[in-house]
Amino acid sequence: MINGSPHREGNTYIALSEMAKVLQEQGIESEIVSLGVKPVRSCIACGQCKVKDLGRCLFDDDMCNCVVEKLDSADALVVGSPVYYGVPNGGVLSLVQRVFFSAGSKVQGKPAAAVAVCRRGGATAAYQTLNMPFQMMNMPVVTSQYWNIVYGREPGQAALDTEGMQTMRTLAHNMAWLLKNIKAGQVPLPKREPWQPMHFIR
Repeated sequence: MINGSPHREGNTYIALSEMAKVLQEQGIESEIVSLGVKPVRSCIACGQCKVKDLGRCLFDDDMCNCVVEKLDSADALVVGSPVYYGVPNGGVLSLVQRVFFSAGSKVQGKPAAAVAVCRRGGATAAYQTLNMPFQMMNMPVVTSQYWNIVYGREPGQAALDTEGMQTMRTLAHNMAWLLKNIKAGQVPLPKREPWQPMHFIR
């Protein structure tokens, strides 16, 4: 789980921790990795991760490649973020974009979920933004009883959002159910057709 908030134990952390409790009860280990306050560089489209077949980002001065390494053993991914001006934290967007571009093979087919935490408005737009990369990477998107949104402004207020906390627990149960079924079935991923990119300008 990625805590995309600069506040290590703020409301986004509370939401993810509620999931973590249920996953643990279901016998599933999880780890919350915090974005923190250190800068996360944006992708500069240098393409060196592809040209050199690195399997990671060329730049190793932030937490991007730490997340890439954790994906080797992770069976699923949850990305949580506070809502800033109706969108996720810019740092977590940069992180996801670089991780997925440089090491996309490590997330293909793995279940994923997004969690948006906000004071009042913009949560649905942020939630949609967080989900879009999952869909591009062929990741089954795990849902809950409602959109994966929790409300709270001041530290600790997320825990008072009873419906939001229930949504997190339901999300965790759904994630556990899917992971267990994937493991039990051991059905290989569908064979993908070769990519056929098409540009509308010819």
